[in-house]
Amino acid sequence: MSNTKRLFLFAGYSSTKIVDDALVYYVRALSKLGDIVLVLDSDCSDSELKKVNQYCLYANATRHGEYDFGSYKRAFAWAKNNLNLDNYDFVYMVNDSVYGPMFDLGPYLTKMEDFNTDAFGLVENPKKSHPHIQSWFIGMRKNVFMSDWFEKFISGVAHHDNKGEITSLYEHGFSIRVIDNGGEWKCMYSVPGRGVYNQVKKLYRKKMPFMKKVAFTRHDGGLSTQIKYVLKRLPKNLTSNIISSASISYGEQYINKILARGWMTTKWHNLKYGIKKLLRGQL
Repeated sequence: MSNTKRLFLFAGYSSTKIVDDALVYYVRALSKLGDIVLVLDSDCSDSELKKVNQYCLYANATRHGEYDFGSYKRAFAWAKNNLNLDNYDFVYMVNDSVYGPMFDLGPYLTKMEDFNTDAFGLVENPKKSHPHIQSWFIGMRKNVFMSDWFEKFISGVAHHDNKGEITSLYEHGFSIRVIDNGGEWKCMYSVPGRGVYNQVKKLYRKKMPFMKKVAFTRHDGGLSTQIKYVLKRLPKNLTSNIISSASISYGEQYINKILARGWMTTKWHNLKYGIKKLLRGQL
């Protein structure tokens, strides 16, 4: 599989308009595995984009307000207009809602590609009413990304104010369309509900190569013990990049506070948090 040709459509967002070290780390790791077209839904300066330009065929940062699928749409349009997509074996849609990769990503890609399904991903949400590939890491074979139905689907992405509507139309919608067009999809991990956000330690021990960024804010910082477990086991440069990025996104004081918590302090915090949630539900 060493001659496999991959194209990554990479979607990103930065409320601070900063291309941080964690994003550079991720993009650099991907660049060793395929070509990258990066579109950020942010008005980042040219000097910020320079941090990743060397790893990408194309990088753009312009606020469009269509979230990740809006960036996937723009990245795909650029690729279709400027590349010969038929030269690629696989096209991926990935975004920066995660930190990592925490393990060598190459074997994961090979394993997913060896599923021999039309589409695949890292994590499935197995909800009975609408099982789907979580949209932060999706792969497609040529019969999908070269199809008329996919081009119509991705080019039809539009702005919606309701985030639930976006999830239904695009994240759920992609998996549904694969099936509706006679295809199959499969994922490496099946994680129900909000487990992909909350089960930081468990998923790391299962060799999940990424951690969701919002783990730092779940339960008002209640996952600090799990996060510290993971950070202690990562390469020092990746740990430093993650802490730096989280500090930019959520505030240095907040990150220092939750990472300084001991085991008992975290337990007490989570107990109080659980009681507050229970009381709010009773009001």
